[in-house]
Amino acid sequence: MAGRPTRSPWFAVGAVGLGIFALVTSEFLPASLLPRIAADMGVSEGVAGQAVTATAIMGAITAPTIAIVVPRLDRRRLLAILIVLAVASDALVAAAPWYPLLLLGRLLLGIAIAGFWAMALAVVGQLVSGDKLGRAMTVVNLGVSLATVTAVPVGTYLGEAWGWRPVFWLAAGVAVVAVILLLAWVPPVPPAGAPPLRALADTARSRTMILGMTAVLLVAGGHFAAFTYVRPAAERVPGITSSSLALLLTIFGIAAFVGTMLAGPLADRRLRVGVLVAPLLIGAAVATFALASGTYTLVAIAVAAWGVAFGGLPTLVLTWVARAEPNRLEPAGSLATAMFQVAIATGAAVGGVLVDAFDVRAALLVAAVAAIAGGALFTRARRV
Repeated sequence: MAGRPTRSPWFAVGAVGLGIFALVTSEFLPASLLPRIAADMGVSEGVAGQAVTATAIMGAITAPTIAIVVPRLDRRRLLAILIVLAVASDALVAAAPWYPLLLLGRLLLGIAIAGFWAMALAVVGQLVSGDKLGRAMTVVNLGVSLATVTAVPVGTYLGEAWGWRPVFWLAAGVAVVAVILLLAWVPPVPPAGAPPLRALADTARSRTMILGMTAVLLVAGGHFAAFTYVRPAAERVPGITSSSLALLLTIFGIAAFVGTMLAGPLADRRLRVGVLVAPLLIGAAVATFALASGTYTLVAIAVAAWGVAFGGLPTLVLTWVARAEPNRLEPAGSLATAMFQVAIATGAAVGGVLVDAFDVRAALLVAAVAAIAGGALFTRARRV
């Protein structure tokens, strides 16, 4: 294991998790600040929302190519550079006098997020032994869960109190702290394996990875096809109010946190069970949400189950990738990151088509079927 730190490796894993928290917080902030951003920039909310799309598109391009662009750079330095790029992104967004500059800042964030995610699995894989990888990825993915729970409500509150620009300056400050701790706690991590371009090509041709990445597209795409339209779906429940809708989203966030905590031990001990059960639970929960529109309690239970299952999915998927391609962690992690980005865009687009052509219930039911099919495909891809 290269570059083992003198202190516990869990400090280093925690620093990677803090980096993820800083990045995902910046990614989610526009959702809570969009009306203020649009008004200040003099654009419609729909145009302002393209800042999120730009981040995802840049992420899909960056994830599979980052190792090729910097094949020999120490991976600790690369992670630090990527978070510094996020600091620059937040600062540019906060100071931008015109919308094109704000959009440029969000493009920089797409590079930072996708590059960091693509390298995270390979770095953590060198920090801990293989039998602890699932738990280590749980620590990293806690950054996502915490950002999911806190970014939107905190951004909304502070945006009302301070305005939207200071919120992005605050996000930049969090990223600076993440850089400092990453450099202090993570040891040097040299790049490993074959030349990046050849390794990426070999990994992409692997039958196991083709099936696994198709499964990711189905499961994550199914989730986003449903979750993107969770508000109009919830509004079909009789008596739903803005406060009860907020409660549903809070339940989802807390449940996702719980799912993240449960996923690590499950990934280390019963990975094959985990990559089947989580997609099945997503599918069952989404289908229940679609069909049980008359009972708020049943809808809340479905949302909670959905949150637990999706909260554990990143840890389960990345551990599956590490088991499937133990000698090609960098390209395998890059492909998984890129596929998640593609799933976000594809799921939201397909869900939108179904909502317009039929109704939101049809979108949710198709999403449920896709998630269940993805879980079945995971179990066929490789016996882990």
